Amino acid sequence: MKVKVFDCDHEKDLEECVNEFILNKEVMDIKYQVSIATCGEEQLYCFSAMIIYIDKG
Repeated sequence: MKVKVFDCDHEKDLEECVNEFILNKEVMDIKYQVSIATCGEEQLYCFSAMIIYIDKG
């Protein structure tokens, strides 16, 4: 069993990365998280996912 972690600034980018990675893999679980921070008046978002999968190689 292995894990792969993705971290993106936009949810659509994370979606693309995860979908591409899990293609033809036996996925056990996906953990998803959103973090929000402020820098002055700007809001910063961080979308992340951890994929737990079976390495068949």
